[in-house]
Amino acid sequence: MKALVFDGALKLIEDYPDPKAGPGEALVRVKLAGICNTDIEITRGYMDFRGILGHEFVGVVEEAEDGELVGERVVGEINLPCGSCPTCRKGLGNHCPNRKVLGIQGHPGAFAEFLTLPTANLHVVPEGVSDDEAVFVEPLAAACRITRQIQIEPETRVCVLGDGKLGLLAVQVLAPLAAGTTLVGKSIEKMSRVGLPGLERVLTDDLEDTPRFDVVVDCTGNPDGLTTAMRVVRPRGTIVLKTTAAAGKPVNLAPIVVGEVTVVGSRCGPFDEALRLLDEGKVAVAPLVSARFGIDRALEAFEVAQRPDVLKVLIDFAL
Repeated sequence: MKALVFDGALKLIEDYPDPKAGPGEALVRVKLAGICNTDIEITRGYMDFRGILGHEFVGVVEEAEDGELVGERVVGEINLPCGSCPTCRKGLGNHCPNRKVLGIQGHPGAFAEFLTLPTANLHVVPEGVSDDEAVFVEPLAAACRITRQIQIEPETRVCVLGDGKLGLLAVQVLAPLAAGTTLVGKSIEKMSRVGLPGLERVLTDDLEDTPRFDVVVDCTGNPDGLTTAMRVVRPRGTIVLKTTAAAGKPVNLAPIVVGEVTVVGSRCGPFDEALRLLDEGKVAVAPLVSARFGIDRALEAFEVAQRPDVLKVLIDFAL
């Protein structure tokens, strides 16, 4: 099969061995895969991963034990916990210290014609959700995770930092829950791709150092995001960190102590909720697609995905 592999350098391999589904797993033919900032950070050293990249996908089940799900269009949760350690026994499989993660840690990813995942990880895509929408389920679920970790009330003042893919998804999840929501980014054009009533859009350079937000969500993908969040969160407010980056940066944490600010790390989220939001048309993802390429042009796709004016780049296996 064709696969995009990172082994210290990105390579398109034409004859990569097809994966074999093990016990409890399904073989999935990938239809669409999305390039994520995490994929880009891996090529810069994040997680020290080697292998097939990619974790955002929609595909069709080709093989599975007892024929379960065969022929179904599916998306998949990316964490593969061991299932037997103390963390897993507490129901925290996403944080299993022995886990593998699709295209990120120890398990081949979705930038290939086929992948394998446990059938327990798979979710059937409703008929009303298109492939282009379904490929956003994983990052949209990550946005939905925020509402499972903190309480957003109508009077909550929310600020989302970052006008990339995740920031534009997060603001669509949070804005309907809060009367006042501000999106901060470097591009008015990007921020305008989401049309939300009452949404305030502020350029990063125009953001005042005023601690006025109850909740600040860092989706910048930049180590400076936390510093910016500390500047604008109110005392006893909450900062939600969604950024993962290969390179860290020294940060003065004194404002968190002095302001008694709560900091919440936030990662993977509920696929069922993300699918429901897409099925009900409550989140628009079409404006976030900047380009699509066939697998034969995957190296070019990766280059385009790193341009500052580009949002989501898709690898379409039908091209």
